[in-house]
Amino acid sequence: MISSVEVLHPRPVRRHLAGPDDFAATLTGRTFDVPRRRGKYLWLPFTDGDAMLAHLGMSGQFLVADHGHPDVRNTRIRFSFTDSGQELHFVDQRMFGGLSLAADGALLPAEIAHIGLDPFDPDFNPVAVADRIRRRRTGIKRALLDQTVVSGIGNIYADEALWLARTHYAKPTDAMSRKQVITVLDAAREVMALALDEGGTSFDSLYINVNGESGYFDRSLKAYGQDGRSCPRCGHLIRREHFMNRSAYRCPHCQRVPPNPRW
Repeated sequence: MISSVEVLHPRPVRRHLAGPDDFAATLTGRTFDVPRRRGKYLWLPFTDGDAMLAHLGMSGQFLVADHGHPDVRNTRIRFSFTDSGQELHFVDQRMFGGLSLAADGALLPAEIAHIGLDPFDPDFNPVAVADRIRRRRTGIKRALLDQTVVSGIGNIYADEALWLARTHYAKPTDAMSRKQVITVLDAAREVMALALDEGGTSFDSLYINVNGESGYFDRSLKAYGQDGRSCPRCGHLIRREHFMNRSAYRCPHCQRVPPNPRW
């Protein structure tokens, strides 16, 4: 059971319109149930049927800390529990993330009901998702990044999945077969599973897990961030190209430009 909530900076609870003090008072005395997630959202159900909804933004993270241990830098919210054991800290340097109370959100907060399932969800149906993607007139990478279609992939893993599936990011989805789209979805799941095994992808000291450890999947990246390096599969140089105000990385030999690309 939560014994106290200390909001050390108001920005992470900006969506709680009643303010930081009310946020702390509202959560105190409640008991967390098993955490759940959908895509980039995490929610911590309470046993009373409500939930605490969290979006980590770019640098947000939950860290477990020993009671009384000095806070790490950028600790924004501190949760203490009645057993006086370890605490839960919300840490966020850039403060793009945030926490909010989701009334009746223990099963699924209404705020994120529109977000598609991710490839690890037990209810994820690759055939249904592939058919939905094929009905769209867009490029395959844009479809992968559309959180209402499939969630959780993100720019890095989209590039890695497309490299693994030998598919150009601008391949028109309505020109792809169901099998081709499922191949890309399977590749995304494979890439993310490998990343999870290695603790995720950490590019700087901000990206650590709940125990303060960095992820090492960045050392296994085949395409993303590999501009000018040899493709591990064919030896051609990986290219970095402009894509949606960000970057796309591909091998020009393994992932050739398709007919009628949708950039």
